[in-house]
Amino acid sequence: MVWAGSRIVAAGEDLAAEGSGVISGRLGFGEVLRGHRRAARLTLEQLAEASGVSARTLSDMERGRSRGPQQRTVTALADALALVGEEREQLVELAREGRLRDHWARPSGLGELPRSVDDFTGRAAELVWVSELVYAERVPGVGVVGLVTGSAGLGKTTFAVRAAHTVRPSFPDGVLFVDLLGMSQRPLPADDALHLLLRALGAADQQIPAGTQDRASLYRALLRDRRVLIVLDNAGSEEQVRPLLPGGGTGRVLITTRRLLAGLEGVRRLVLGPLPLPESRALLTGILGERAASDGESALTRLAELCGGLPLALRIIGNRLVSRPGWGAAELAARLADEERRLEQLTAGDLKIANAFGMSYEHLSDAARRMFRRLAVVPGQDFDAALAAVVGGVSSKDAWASLDDLVDLGLLSDGAAGRYRFHDLVRLFARDRLHTEEAAAAREVLLERAVSWLLRMATSCGRWFEPGHGRPEQPDADLVVLPSAEAADGWLRVNADNWLGAMRIAAADGRHSIVLDCAESMHWFSERWAHSPYWQEIFTLGADAAAALGDPAQQATQLNYLAWVQWVPPRDPDAVLRYAAEALKLAALSDATAQIAWAHAYTAWALRLLDRFKESLAASLRAADLFQAIGDIDCYVQCLANIADCLLGEGRYREALEQCLEHLALLDDPESGMTPSIAAHSRPVALLRIGRCLADLGLREEAISTLREGIDGMDSLQMSDFRQAAALETLAALLAGAGRTDESQAAYLRAARVFEEIGDREASDRCHSLAATSC
Repeated sequence: MVWAGSRIVAAGEDLAAEGSGVISGRLGFGEVLRGHRRAARLTLEQLAEASGVSARTLSDMERGRSRGPQQRTVTALADALALVGEEREQLVELAREGRLRDHWARPSGLGELPRSVDDFTGRAAELVWVSELVYAERVPGVGVVGLVTGSAGLGKTTFAVRAAHTVRPSFPDGVLFVDLLGMSQRPLPADDALHLLLRALGAADQQIPAGTQDRASLYRALLRDRRVLIVLDNAGSEEQVRPLLPGGGTGRVLITTRRLLAGLEGVRRLVLGPLPLPESRALLTGILGERAASDGESALTRLAELCGGLPLALRIIGNRLVSRPGWGAAELAARLADEERRLEQLTAGDLKIANAFGMSYEHLSDAARRMFRRLAVVPGQDFDAALAAVVGGVSSKDAWASLDDLVDLGLLSDGAAGRYRFHDLVRLFARDRLHTEEAAAAREVLLERAVSWLLRMATSCGRWFEPGHGRPEQPDADLVVLPSAEAADGWLRVNADNWLGAMRIAAADGRHSIVLDCAESMHWFSERWAHSPYWQEIFTLGADAAAALGDPAQQATQLNYLAWVQWVPPRDPDAVLRYAAEALKLAALSDATAQIAWAHAYTAWALRLLDRFKESLAASLRAADLFQAIGDIDCYVQCLANIADCLLGEGRYREALEQCLEHLALLDDPESGMTPSIAAHSRPVALLRIGRCLADLGLREEAISTLREGIDGMDSLQMSDFRQAAALETLAALLAGAGRTDESQAAYLRAARVFEEIGDREASDRCHSLAATSC
């Protein structure tokens, strides 16, 4: 029978019901047959004898296991039941529909799932996600759809194929696979995809409607009652995918795509990321097979690191080694370490990592392509839209639009607080596109613009914290205007990789003045972020810039900052002494009294760390006299603090307490001449020192109260550093001695957290142990 398109859809809907029960409001063949047999008062055996059809076959028909018996069988049954007229025609028609349904239910061999790889590694949590998709609760009228997204090279197709093979036993009616060619120049139209799927589901060409809508309707009807998994690989757009989604039922659809396809509603999303290093190494080992043992674990680990967790890159590297037995993994790792050649090394036969990225690149608009390649000049690991706008030479609005396009195609990943990041290999591809598509002169202008903006922005932020400076009065028009010191603090921290990278570039280009300005602006901010790993390099760049400019006073200043860096735990008092001695020499040559005084002060700090208390006291007094002579009360007070620490070190607790109280009185005296911001910053630290003196004098309750006041003061100023951590540990011990177990445990645990934040794992473990024993 040949039906019109609308009739095919209707028939498809009818054929969607289960077994021999109701079909779109009417009985199926089995139900009708059973009704006629019972009306004739015949048992299965009696009807079998009368028709010549076996009792077992009759039972299968009535239970719906055989829904479309052959014409001669139906005729024999109708004769045995003495059916005539409409009743006979109805039984024949139901059998014919059942045969059509059985025909559509038989797999045709089209769309067969590709083979999986035997060295598939990792993705355990993601495979569980697919398993949960199989058993997800159904919502009436809404098909269960899983969407796997991720950038090029992450192995989305390989993962989907492995997952489909894994859950295949749950889909007795078949697993079908269609490559939608979404990243190619000619993606597979939804109409053609539906034609392939309908044929795979058993529909003959003459039964497939012409229009996309009619095809989609028949497709949904055929899926409604079948336990089928449809894998739609490499989807290119929502428009391509929407007609291929089920309308409900027991079937499942799994889609892979580089794009986010944010317009699809009601789908379950899985973002595939790079493999962790252990899984990357395991995949590489699996590809290499027996030869992996001879390559050595360290060389394979290095190769896995250089591949950045991209399964495609790991596959390429593994294939190259397997196909060239004479090559060593260490030799290939050395080649890959060269960033200029890494992309060309990631090629094996028809596998090429650059081609995978290139397919995504070709799908971008001209503006997004330009933004993508220019972002390669960003020095740090991540960036925000403001920096992207500067690099791209566009407005913030246009920058946001291009960044969204790049994220959508997986060429960038976006994270918290509006930050964006390249995968390392994608960054190299962007740099390659920049060198290929933009002239050298244009690249130089681009880099200069980015470096200048970053250094001016960092210098402006750093000066928020200088005494008497604060908010810049007239920031450059192209800079981001920050509303508060807290905002400036946040910008400097999250962009540290970028502005430090800009300092390196400017230093290499001989732009010493801007480098020195940036380093100098960090002096007061560095106290707020004492445990940053960047200060050694920043102030070294500053000292080198001052030396290149022939400015010994500024060089001495930067060397004194380096002495401070070595004083912050983990401390190196010998290095402090070396930097301070060099600073003293240069400061004396240029009569820079303040830097002479600071060199003595840092020398005093180092000597105290070496338990050379008398020498430390002498150096502190020299520094104090010099600061007092030039009227620098802020720095004079710092010398008083070291004198108190020396007295503590010598066990002269009462004298130390008196010195600390004199120090605190100066901080609290509005007529002392101190800069208010420095006094406020110094006060909590002075209270911690007083608390320690009280504890050494055996005044436990007074010590507890004072330490808590100092710790709270540091909290209010966001000064979480080694001094606060040590005070918390001291407080915890005092509380334990007072029998205040719960408070002691809480203080130990907080001390452990602060120690961990500043990188002192040993102290953190110690405090955790003490917290456990204080219970």
